[in-house]
Amino acid sequence: MLTDEQIIAKYGQPGDADNLTIIDLPYPMRIAWDLTKTVKRMQCHKLAAEPFKAVFSDLLAHYGLPKLQELGIDLFGGCVNVRLMRGSKTKWSRHSWGIAVDLDPARNGLKTKWASSQFGKPEYQFMVDTFYKHGFFSYGKERNFDAMHFELNH
Repeated sequence: MLTDEQIIAKYGQPGDADNLTIIDLPYPMRIAWDLTKTVKRMQCHKLAAEPFKAVFSDLLAHYGLPKLQELGIDLFGGCVNVRLMRGSKTKWSRHSWGIAVDLDPARNGLKTKWASSQFGKPEYQFMVDTFYKHGFFSYGKERNFDAMHFELNH
């Protein structure tokens, strides 16, 4: 996992709008807190754009849209959100740079242990492996909490 210093050196200051871009998603994602709404685009750091597009394209190719929806992989919990980490007065959330995404937060919550999370089940192994393949890691798998969170790690 990258340190704050490494992240600032590579990605700049948190929330710097000059470092952000918008990508087209290869499939519509449902807003996790309002399933009647979908997004077809996502804001992220410009250096994270290609890895995010590669992950989501690989997931669509493997699962297909109906299966993505059935598994809740299309439940978008957010990417860019300039804020401090929950519980911290000094450390920035990785979402502040747009290098992390949250998926299906209701079933992969902040305090949910990996073994109890939706993404810890065998049918999600391809998804988790795909994030790792493209340079991300999972807080849930590595830290045993916040299973919704996938963060760029290079």
